[in-house]
Amino acid sequence: MKKFLIFLILIISFACSKTQSDKENTENQEPDQPFVWDGANIYFLLTDRFNNGDTSNDVNFNRTNETGVLRGFEGGDIKGVTQKVKDGYFTDLGINAIWMTPIVEQIHGSTDEGTGETYAYHGYWAKDWTKIDPNFGTKEDLKELVEVAHENGIRILLDAVINHTGPVTDKDPVWPKEWVRTEPQCTYDNYENTIMCTLVENLPDIRTDSNEEVGLPPQLEAKWKAEGRYEQEMAELDAFFERTGHPRAPRFYIMKWLTDYITDFGIDGYRVDTVKHTEEFVWQEFKEACDYAFEEFKKNNPDKVLDDNSFYLVGEVYNYGISGGQYFDFGDKKVNYFDPEAFQSLINFEFKWNAKQMTKKALFHKYDSILQNQLKKYGTLNYLTSHDDGDPFDGKREKTFEAANLLLLSPGESQVYYGDETARPLEIEGAVGDANLRSFMNWDELKTSDSIQKILNHYQKLGQFRAKHPAVGAGKHRLISEQPLIFTRTFERKAFTDKVMIGMDLKESELEIDISEIFSESETIVDFYSGEKYQNKDGKVIIKPINGLFLLESE
Repeated sequence: MKKFLIFLILIISFACSKTQSDKENTENQEPDQPFVWDGANIYFLLTDRFNNGDTSNDVNFNRTNETGVLRGFEGGDIKGVTQKVKDGYFTDLGINAIWMTPIVEQIHGSTDEGTGETYAYHGYWAKDWTKIDPNFGTKEDLKELVEVAHENGIRILLDAVINHTGPVTDKDPVWPKEWVRTEPQCTYDNYENTIMCTLVENLPDIRTDSNEEVGLPPQLEAKWKAEGRYEQEMAELDAFFERTGHPRAPRFYIMKWLTDYITDFGIDGYRVDTVKHTEEFVWQEFKEACDYAFEEFKKNNPDKVLDDNSFYLVGEVYNYGISGGQYFDFGDKKVNYFDPEAFQSLINFEFKWNAKQMTKKALFHKYDSILQNQLKKYGTLNYLTSHDDGDPFDGKREKTFEAANLLLLSPGESQVYYGDETARPLEIEGAVGDANLRSFMNWDELKTSDSIQKILNHYQKLGQFRAKHPAVGAGKHRLISEQPLIFTRTFERKAFTDKVMIGMDLKESELEIDISEIFSESETIVDFYSGEKYQNKDGKVIIKPINGLFLLESE
């Protein structure tokens, strides 16, 4: 009996010792790196123009009219995006979120805007929010994309349009007047003339201001019946309105349809279209609906939850700039689209102008000051090129390395537009207006051009560094030296700390850098850009910059 007691005591002592040891080891371990939306590196692509993964779905609904240059469907689809995720293309670029143009079913007919016949290849002319357009793929394709992206640490953002339906064509009748207004056309000279109107001619405006109950549009009812899903869709609508208590007003139908993509597929966020053309309370309601749907998905799919981040909403308030802080000025009224927390972030239309007009020192200081103070709880999504900005930062693709440096090393979130990293041309012979910005991704040119491969490699190094270090986009900026330009970024969240030192526009072939303010002498320092390791001697290292850059981190 005595031997047994001694044996039992030894086992208990060992267990306690091991538990204490495990606890100490856990406490001493480096905390997992958090994903931080405020420092995200988002890749924005036109679903139809990125990669054709399934040629069998290139033509649907007899969309065969001859169109203007780059005004028709080109074959890109969801499967094409998934292929590139599997190939590691986005991981190599340091991309941690992909934003795709809308994938819901588009109008079947074409319009003529004076630039030749145009189909809804861009995705912003919805016909049926409840179905994926077959040109883009299927629900099974979207399910696979989200799963594969999540397996690779990449979030998926879809694009939400609540402001309008697609244009009226011979195949797409106008929705009932209880649902849409078809006049007046917006003049954009004050708040009301930006919201209670149609954006352009023949783009019916959803009556988002209305709380009047409306029935389903007859064309949608007939469509669902022909597709054999009317009863199911109506039952889901009944359940939604019963749960929420919302009136059957137009905007709530669309919110239900859009949030289904969250509960059914687990998408991580929405980029929201034409925000300032819709009453601001709509976006508060939309956020509430999205948050509920996201929590339902996580509750029903605990094995598919990436982390504790909330659902991400970034708004397109056209011409909003970071200098406005939380407010957008309509002239006769200022609106705060951040508070009460309608959006986590807004697209920053000002960034390209700041990048053109300011020194990097002034640019980084300005963005750090605003993001660490007025917008401390929020963020801005910076871009230099987009699908509808006719005056991009580098329209002729002559400053590709500089563009990458500015976009990927500035405070804030970064939006890489598809082809920024491959110098995809933005001026296309015969194209008119925004069609110039929307050519098919230049994969073939990438395969054969050494100069484009060098640009891609540069984007990859900066992107991977940014993805690895949330301090780059979300951290506190501190200037170390103006000539040469050297600065640090530091980020802290709970037990996690991240710190980097960056040098830009360096002319010297060899440079002694004082790193004592950010790195200790016990740390081995790595230049992520070159891959070189440096020993910290008396708080200094001697760097050999490549392409005028160094990106220092602790090994």
